[in-house]
Amino acid sequence: MKIHREGLATILLTFVVLALINGAVFYFSGNTLTLQIIAAFSLALFLFIISFFRIPNREMKHDEALVLAPCDGKVVVIEETYEPEYFKDKRLQVSIFMSPANVHVNRNPISGQVKLSQYHSGKYLVAWHPKSSTENERHTVVIGNGKADVLVRQIAGALARRIVNYLKAGMDVTQNEEMGFIKFGSRVDLYLPIGTQVSVQLDQVVRAGQTVIATL
Repeated sequence: MKIHREGLATILLTFVVLALINGAVFYFSGNTLTLQIIAAFSLALFLFIISFFRIPNREMKHDEALVLAPCDGKVVVIEETYEPEYFKDKRLQVSIFMSPANVHVNRNPISGQVKLSQYHSGKYLVAWHPKSSTENERHTVVIGNGKADVLVRQIAGALARRIVNYLKAGMDVTQNEEMGFIKFGSRVDLYLPIGTQVSVQLDQVVRAGQTVIATL
């Protein structure tokens, strides 16, 4: 297991703050039980922060005909809807909710060329809110591979305050390469051509780079 570079500063800051808190409690309090409780809480919090930024080792699929999950999480939306930013027509939307316990690395669902990479500031509604896809802070990427154009939208949730995206328009990208990262609970939307054969169901748990979302 690796630790994502986006988390190194956060992990270091957490360690320093917790060390100062524990040092202060040790210096000013003579209560052994209080010291034990604070120490246990600090250790649990520190391990959670490390876990959040983990990059687990896993075997990933590679198939140009498949759309793979761009993130870990649970499928919360499968529906036809109007996509107003790029396609400006009806698309099949598949949304994946990422809880704070999930791996938060985002990956390219297909290989191809980046046709759009656009950041939007916005609100911080809970990630499962219907309007979060269009009103929250978000980053939209469109990747085309000759068979289809797939839109991937990273959406910040109520806790997520930073979206990281590494793609630029014109780049050639490979399926399962890292696309970006979202800190804390959030959501990723996929917009696929109408008629695409979807392979997942609502409430299904998916894993980035392994779970087949659809067949092009």
